[in-house]
Amino acid sequence: MTGLNYDTMTYGSSKAAAVSTSSQADKPGEVASGLGETLGHSLVERIGNTPLLRLDALTRDLPGVALLGKAEWYNPGGSVKDRAASSIVAEARRAGQLRAGKILLDATSGNTGIAYAMLGAAEGFPVTLCMPENVSRERKQILQGYGANILYTDPADGSDGAIRMARTLAAEHPDQYYYADQYSNDANWKAHYYGTANEIWQQTQGRLTHFVAMLGTSGTFVGTTRRLKELNPAVRCISLQPDSSFHGIEGAKHMASAIVPKIYDPSLADENLEISTEDAYAMARKLSRSAGLLVGISAAAAVVGCLKVARTVSPKKNQEAVIVTILSDSGDKYLSERFWTEE
Repeated sequence: MTGLNYDTMTYGSSKAAAVSTSSQADKPGEVASGLGETLGHSLVERIGNTPLLRLDALTRDLPGVALLGKAEWYNPGGSVKDRAASSIVAEARRAGQLRAGKILLDATSGNTGIAYAMLGAAEGFPVTLCMPENVSRERKQILQGYGANILYTDPADGSDGAIRMARTLAAEHPDQYYYADQYSNDANWKAHYYGTANEIWQQTQGRLTHFVAMLGTSGTFVGTTRRLKELNPAVRCISLQPDSSFHGIEGAKHMASAIVPKIYDPSLADENLEISTEDAYAMARKLSRSAGLLVGISAAAAVVGCLKVARTVSPKKNQEAVIVTILSDSGDKYLSERFWTEE
């Protein structure tokens, strides 16, 4: 792909830091109360503004198509879920719901839980998570490292079992827990409406033609799509989900057989495609060995969906089809999985 000027993009909060430093320098008689006001970034400031990577190795036989992925493992918690979790926590604090003495409670398949645990450790609030017992070993270890309290649910019940447990605990102990409920919390999709979508628009200089994303809580797809459609109604937005209720794409939901998230709006998608676990595994291996990208299973599934879309587009003369997806996390949380050595 040619024509995109990445030199003009800003990442993190370097611009804000520069402004802060400049304003202090303009007042020689004043001394900053702490180095944190002018140097470095806070943990929350590092969330978002992730790089947009070109996946040229996959489009060599697809002339006129550019495929790009947001590398969400650059977030401090290692996944796209840092965005929703930080938005949910900030709104809960603003509304007085997550106050001193309250424990943040939620159901998670791993990544949102890691983000909550990271924020809880940094900001000083306890975190209890309901999670299927069959999530990857690495996710469990990371959560233990952050000091989260983990309540495991039956693997056969998937994320729905974790949701039911969290709902029960919240109902039985309302004074003890702040139930974040990422599946129903508008702060989830708004993180992507105000953040992810605008980043994509800026990083592609408004030239994207397609947005493709997996469905889990659906926050990423719903929020990003709502904003992109406002910026350009012609952008096609395609949602992806597993092709069956029994699948190995951690964090993804097969909507027809699952508890449907309250924030999900199926009318937003121009098209919905189904992805098999086997294709996602194969793509994860291909990306690591042919493109040098070690991505997680849902990220690999998103790329599979992008290629399905790419093979159906007919680029206009002198205009590329620019397909953007979310690479929700890296593969380092899944290295204990057997599929890496299977063919």
